[in-house]
Amino acid sequence: MNLMFSSGPSLPNRLALALLLSICLIVFDHKFNGFGTTRVYLNSLVSPLQYLANLPGQLLNASASRFVSHERLFNDNAKLTHDAMLMNGQLQRLTFLQEENDRLRSLLNSPVQDNTRKVVAELMAVDNNPYSHQIVINKGAIHDVFEGQPVLDDKGIVGQIMQVSSTNSRVLLIADVTHAIPVRVARNNVRLVVSGSGSLNELLIQHVAHSSDLKIGDVLLSSGLGNVFPEGYPVATITSIIRDESRPFSQVRATPVAQLDRLKYLLLLWSERTLGDTLDTGITVK
Repeated sequence: MNLMFSSGPSLPNRLALALLLSICLIVFDHKFNGFGTTRVYLNSLVSPLQYLANLPGQLLNASASRFVSHERLFNDNAKLTHDAMLMNGQLQRLTFLQEENDRLRSLLNSPVQDNTRKVVAELMAVDNNPYSHQIVINKGAIHDVFEGQPVLDDKGIVGQIMQVSSTNSRVLLIADVTHAIPVRVARNNVRLVVSGSGSLNELLIQHVAHSSDLKIGDVLLSSGLGNVFPEGYPVATITSIIRDESRPFSQVRATPVAQLDRLKYLLLLWSERTLGDTLDTGITVK
């Protein structure tokens, strides 16, 4: 069978014809913008393909950014946790230092006479003997501490020095059964003697007549008799009065004003008399 067209234009002729048509179309589009609308439609048709082509890259970028953000958040959270722990530790230390500062300020602001020397001491040890109440402080002979010296805390009288070594001293607390201190009632100046009961939270007032004007809640102050404790310092508060006519004296009990079970810082006092004695011995007073 014979074909109608046995052969078409040669390849070079086809290429030349295509180039000529392309140049004509370019010139026509450039001069007359003849294909503007067609270009818009073509771009609209091709844009979904462009989105599909860019989608894998965008997914990879999003995954990488999310992974980096997650890792950054994890590191930031770990750093913030670490910083919070450090800040909490510093806050606890600051709270402790603030409490210590408040105790020292209360101690130094205790009602001491202007002409009385005072030195702050710190608790070193507590005697573990259940039948005596004694403590050891970090001041001794090199600090001019002497036997019988009064010892206070920020509330009231604690006891007196009973033994002195070069760098520390032993204090006999007012709660010890061997200790006694002359006092007076702040309300009416009735004079009494307060003795230790062996309990840190209780003192005994002995030889109290039934007719004595005492009331529960009366504050007992040091009377200054005996020249050991200066006058006017709080010692105890009366908590119990039993007037039994079958007994020769009333049974009176009191609670120490000083916190004997939680001592930390203590105050040592020197009176004018003891300061004079110290100067006479040639020891330098600070």
